Amino acid sequence: MYNMHYVSESDRPFWFMLDAHMSEREFELKVRDKRGYIISNGEKPIGILRYNLFWDNTPFLTLIHLEEAHQRRGFGKQAILQWEAEMRTLGYKLVLTSTQVNEPAQHFYRALGYIDKGALFLDHTPIEQPQEMFMLKIL
Repeated sequence: MYNMHYVSESDRPFWFMLDAHMSEREFELKVRDKRGYIISNGEKPIGILRYNLFWDNTPFLTLIHLEEAHQRRGFGKQAILQWEAEMRTLGYKLVLTSTQVNEPAQHFYRALGYIDKGALFLDHTPIEQPQEMFMLKIL
């Protein structure tokens, strides 16, 4: 049974099993600002979702990650839809996300109604990676 709740300090060990990109300090801010979630199957945590505010006024989904055994079973879709509903309740009119062009996540987001809206090229920088594609969904 699907469930999603705000991340708390007690979720720290599980969180960092799935998220190697965020600092300890940023985790504390996610807890404080309620901008991180634990996705569960019943009582068992199976994934995480986090966001921030782009331009300080637009929700930007920065990560959704599920344990491999729970991927492609509808949990990610439910989590995104719940997050979008919360953003709508908070008064936001649209949400953003991004993914690298070589990652299959773009297909997941498109199936949920996100549309391509541009890209960022980080070649020849200290954080070189494939092109980052930005996607938008009007709520």
